[in-house]
Amino acid sequence: MKKNIPVWLAITAASIPVFMATLDNLVVTNALPVLHEKLGAGVEELQWVVNAYTLSFATFMLLAVGLGDRFGRRRVFLAGLAIFTLASAAAALSTDPTQLIAARAVQGLGSAAIMPLSLTLLVGSVSTARRPLAIGIWGGVSGLGVALGPLIGGAVVEGWNWQAIFWLNVPVGIVSLPLVLLALPNSFGARVRADVVGLLLSGIGLLAVVFGIVRGNDAGWSSAEVLAPLVGGAVLLVAFVLWESRTASPLLPLRLFHDRSFTVANITGFTFSFGIFGSVFILIQFLQVVQGYSPLEAGVMTMPWTLAPMFVAPLAGMLAPRLGTRTLMVTGLALLTAGMFWLAAVLSANVSYAMMVPGFIAAGIGMGLVFAPMSTAVLANMHPHDHAKASGANSTLREVGVALGVAVLTAVFTGAGGQLTPTGYVDAAIPAVYVGAAVLAVATVAALWLPSRSRARSVATAMANDEVVRETVNAG
Repeated sequence: MKKNIPVWLAITAASIPVFMATLDNLVVTNALPVLHEKLGAGVEELQWVVNAYTLSFATFMLLAVGLGDRFGRRRVFLAGLAIFTLASAAAALSTDPTQLIAARAVQGLGSAAIMPLSLTLLVGSVSTARRPLAIGIWGGVSGLGVALGPLIGGAVVEGWNWQAIFWLNVPVGIVSLPLVLLALPNSFGARVRADVVGLLLSGIGLLAVVFGIVRGNDAGWSSAEVLAPLVGGAVLLVAFVLWESRTASPLLPLRLFHDRSFTVANITGFTFSFGIFGSVFILIQFLQVVQGYSPLEAGVMTMPWTLAPMFVAPLAGMLAPRLGTRTLMVTGLALLTAGMFWLAAVLSANVSYAMMVPGFIAAGIGMGLVFAPMSTAVLANMHPHDHAKASGANSTLREVGVALGVAVLTAVFTGAGGQLTPTGYVDAAIPAVYVGAAVLAVATVAALWLPSRSRARSVATAMANDEVVRETVNAG
């Protein structure tokens, strides 16, 4: 390892910022009823409090990877960490929904540099032998940040106020800056020009599609206000793919998708995020809006779900080389699917907590089995120079899945007459969660196409042999 920095210190330096970035995906979920009350935010504005973050996160991630390759990954990582910390303070100081949504978008911009570059910096800082364990712990912390978001958000909202959710990021960010400088050596990739055209096509296209979905029920699905952004966004996304196939310095190198493990892992990651986080958005509010629990009580009640990834994900990272990523991911996604179908089936205004626990446990174990093996599958056959791009592509598609999952499942909820009231919530929440469960079933089937352990080993061996040949030729 470079500079003889202890492995645990490198893992800590890479994982703490990632924990903050992933935590803020869903940390506001238990605060949404409070934001509805304190800031007067409606259902549509509450969606944007979540989606402004995830869309900005997804849009700028691959650009951040390219900038990191060109100007230094640690340098861009530190810039993202500083932006995230300052935007967290701005979010805490917001006095209306518009200000909060804008601050959340800037937070997402900072996270876009944190998430993919953290894994690349970590992988480059540990030995090959310890890499699976490091990725497993990193994946566990990443998953823990997402899973603990509702619990931590609920505890903070009840103990202090909703603003404290964001103030907590500030001291953690300040402490993380020198830690990163100490423990993570700087590295560079291919120094290519920034793909600004690709950024605009993908960013505006995604924003337009999500806007159309969010506005669909209120404005009417056949209205120009909805059809124009949906069709226009789809056209822009198609244009993005065409542009990426032709430009010399693509934001997303389409050649990466020639690798089966990378392609299937990304399809799985997108559908996984769509199904699970869209469902989380609906279910977390159910405990408060319908059953009257406080934000902290709702967070504690979901602990069988939220704490499981902390224990399961590192174990999955260590088992991945022995069992293969396909076995772990299929098992995890099957558990997630079963858990969501169970929760949708038992959901009612007076459902007992005991009836929900099996679904929570299945979902928690399932999430833990997916996070680390997915990262391993994405990087399994990638050249080290492509690690940042590959990790960034996976994180981007997962964030797109979060944004679309929240938008689509909320559209199902509002389309079924859902309201943020005890009597107007349950009947609309049930079909929304069923849709999330169905998408997770699709993710489970997709994961079956991951290469088997023996095939993955043969591909890795062939790639290693090719690299030896290239080095020999270059040396000669």
